[in-house]
Amino acid sequence: MSKVVIIMGSKSDLRWSENIIAALDKLGVESVLRVASAHKVPLKCYELIKEYEKEGVVFITVAGRSNALSGFTDAQTYCPVIACPPYSDKFGGVDIYSSLRMPSGVAPMVVLEPEGAAIAAAKILGLTDKRIQEKVQEYQDMTRETLEKDNREVSLG
Repeated sequence: MSKVVIIMGSKSDLRWSENIIAALDKLGVESVLRVASAHKVPLKCYELIKEYEKEGVVFITVAGRSNALSGFTDAQTYCPVIACPPYSDKFGGVDIYSSLRMPSGVAPMVVLEPEGAAIAAAKILGLTDKRIQEKVQEYQDMTRETLEKDNREVSLG
């Protein structure tokens, strides 16, 4: 079964992660939610990564401030890692650099919107799971239909 494992740096990332889960649910993708800080409990974080990577999952990491979680996760696994850091006005958005600037050999994708992270994960899983691929295509068709409808409404007004 294709699965996404969402690792949060702390429980304060739950609301952001719930948005990812809602989008994954719409795409028919199973998800698991865990908490493990790369700064505070790196060994626990490592154990989680090793536990789930055997299943060929996609990891989505959700950590704000100093986002070591995404780079740490990516450096420990051969599975795809998508960083989806929650936005905070507190730092004026500059904390995003901790998700973008990675050391050599460490390459998590960075997707800023929860729905976008879910779509990216579903597309990756869809490479080997036709059911998920079909759900992604249905989602894209719905998005196009909505835009066409909106265009008709605007152009008539």
